[in-house]
Amino acid sequence: MTIQFVNTQAGLETLCQQLADSDWLAVDTEFHREKTYFPQLCLIQVANHNVIACVDPLAIEDLSTLMALFYSDDMTIVFHAARQDLELFFLMQNALPPKVFDTQLAATVLGYGDQIGYGNLVKQCLGVELDKGQARTDWRQRPLSDAQVEYAADDVRYLRQVYLQLLDELNRTGRVEWLSDDFAALTAIETYQEDPQQSWLRVKGAGRLKSQQLVILQELGAWREKRAIELDLPRRWILKDDVMLDLARFAPMTLEAMKKIRGLEARDIDRYGNTIIKVITAAKDIPKEKWPVLKRPSALSNQQEALIDALMALLRKSCDEQSITPSAVATRKDIESLVRGQDCALLHGWRYKIIGHTLQAFMQGKISIQAHPTHLEIKES
Repeated sequence: MTIQFVNTQAGLETLCQQLADSDWLAVDTEFHREKTYFPQLCLIQVANHNVIACVDPLAIEDLSTLMALFYSDDMTIVFHAARQDLELFFLMQNALPPKVFDTQLAATVLGYGDQIGYGNLVKQCLGVELDKGQARTDWRQRPLSDAQVEYAADDVRYLRQVYLQLLDELNRTGRVEWLSDDFAALTAIETYQEDPQQSWLRVKGAGRLKSQQLVILQELGAWREKRAIELDLPRRWILKDDVMLDLARFAPMTLEAMKKIRGLEARDIDRYGNTIIKVITAAKDIPKEKWPVLKRPSALSNQQEALIDALMALLRKSCDEQSITPSAVATRKDIESLVRGQDCALLHGWRYKIIGHTLQAFMQGKISIQAHPTHLEIKES
């Protein structure tokens, strides 16, 4: 099938007419984010039963006709690992497509593996080995070579077939509804809204800080986030995480004191030093009752560890019977949360239906596990 490379407004209008009768579209994007805060959209790949196209957003000023298709209530937009693609669309439209299907999530409930990559899924479903020769392409550069366009088109060429195969499997196994909560979460606006006041939680090593150090980190994190957005630069280009930690830990109140912070360059002190001092000063004035608190869980008892081991065995048994990868359903940390009485994914959606309720029944003494030489048996108590 011929690939359409669309780089004119007229060409886009024609393409959209060709796509309009579909009830689903396979979509992927190529973007660049190495030197910016926001991803730079460089290419949109789209396909249906009859059309494969690569749309050049760097050459076409008005994408509204294509966006209208993506945002139609009657159109299902098919992605693989949809999160980053949806983030792009949210930034463009301040809204999300109403109907989304993620083949990575679908593959999870069908036993293909947890967070399976596109190439691996295509190989398992279709027996096709994808070319990886253009994986490091800078998609901002023009013109794109034929090889680059072919590589990009493959991301939707096979996504169409994978989608139809997985959808058929979901229908045959009665697992379509399992994914409704996960797909709804993908199209929840709050998933893509950044709160600068929460950005400190991204800083590696924040858990090593104490009391007032955390509120200083919180305020520094909010300032860095806003500055990165304003300048459209990566967070680390404003201040690196390890520098943020030391600023919070030592709270320097003079430019001279800042020179002792390892990794804080002289140019950064010249550029941001006085502002950082103001941020630290303001943070110190925040009353104690408003300081952020990191919840540090208490150590598990030996009995709790043993219970987690038993629940993990029950998880593996149930997943084996239903041909699902255990790690796709729950991790040991999820099981730990369950034992601690905390909310976790096992208590919601398809995970609860296939195993969560069983784990709860075991913890409540309603069922037991009997060991045999070759297998485990679940018995009602």
